[in-house]
Amino acid sequence: MRRILYLEPVGGIAGDMFLAAGIDLGLAPEAIEAALRGLNVPGWKLAVSRAVRHAISGTHLDVVLDVREAHPHRAYADIRRLIDSATTLPARAKERALAVFRAIGEAEAKVHGVSIDDIHFHEVGAVDSIVDICGAAVVLELLGDPEVHAAPPPLGSGTIRVAHGAMPIPVPATLELLRDVPVRFEGVGELTTPTGAALLKVLTKIGHPPDFIVEKVGYGVGTKDFRDRPNVLRASLGRMDASRSEGLWVVEANLDDATPQLLGHLVERMLSVGALDAWVTPVVMKKSRPGHLLGVLSEGGLRDTVVDTLLRESTSLGVRYHRVERQALERDWVEVETPWGRVRVKRGLRNGAVLNAHPEFEDCRRVAEAAQVPVKQVVAAALVALGLPG
Repeated sequence: MRRILYLEPVGGIAGDMFLAAGIDLGLAPEAIEAALRGLNVPGWKLAVSRAVRHAISGTHLDVVLDVREAHPHRAYADIRRLIDSATTLPARAKERALAVFRAIGEAEAKVHGVSIDDIHFHEVGAVDSIVDICGAAVVLELLGDPEVHAAPPPLGSGTIRVAHGAMPIPVPATLELLRDVPVRFEGVGELTTPTGAALLKVLTKIGHPPDFIVEKVGYGVGTKDFRDRPNVLRASLGRMDASRSEGLWVVEANLDDATPQLLGHLVERMLSVGALDAWVTPVVMKKSRPGHLLGVLSEGGLRDTVVDTLLRESTSLGVRYHRVERQALERDWVEVETPWGRVRVKRGLRNGAVLNAHPEFEDCRRVAEAAQVPVKQVVAAALVALGLPG
């Protein structure tokens, strides 16, 4: 059963809040620390406590540092070497942590107009930020590698002083990291930090959550106490709702550059991977261009396979899907005798009454060719033999 983790940055998100939410879901701080001990960054420990924001109780976490180690500047290459050499970090956690740092580095490089190799991390290069980011990757491992979704984060407003001087909130790196995803421009102060933004961008799908059954809820409590909202990150952990995943889905893609040969192939491929039906409809698209709508009807358990196959084998840059419901007639097969031979007929029944019947065309064609009569005569004779108008 697929596991789901849904994050709600009610008061925003920072790295320590992500770790705190994981601990509030039941993870042992000692397990997180043990996985991080292989990092060659001495002089830190996790301090876990209970805290309350706007009557919501949760877990607060501090990365307590040796003052001498607090804020060294590190290049991206230095951080990459630290993570690569950490023997206690699982391989997937390393990949995720490196991807988060890479995203931050690329955002900082774009903001400052330099190469990522020229970026020297300041706040994010500090020990506590390394622990936060690698710890977030460890949290996902300890939670069983769930599929992570997140609500759009609030960004805050005002100004903040950083190593580069006074900056607007959200700071440029945060906004750069969250390009192309939903956000909320609301709140006072820095609600979403660059680290928090990078964790959301790299590790989650930001938008509407899937339908899932919530089993545990945890709250990661931030340090500040905002007047207009509880400074918490809510984390809901559960499993995919089987009744939704087992339903029927329509997967669609608009295609304006597919050849007839490719369209035919796509319909066949959709059916070959288990789709219940597939079809192509002529449409007029933007700029009045003629195109085609490829539609696929799939059971929920095969939806992701259909989507993956469609994206791999079509020219589309994206697909959409929605759940549908249907009523289907009961079906059976019977054989009937025609003047030229026996053919099968598929019947559609409701409460025992035959509402529809369709002679199997391949049977009718085989019989018609053998008897050298028109196929339509065999089809009509099969319906008459069934007791229906021919």
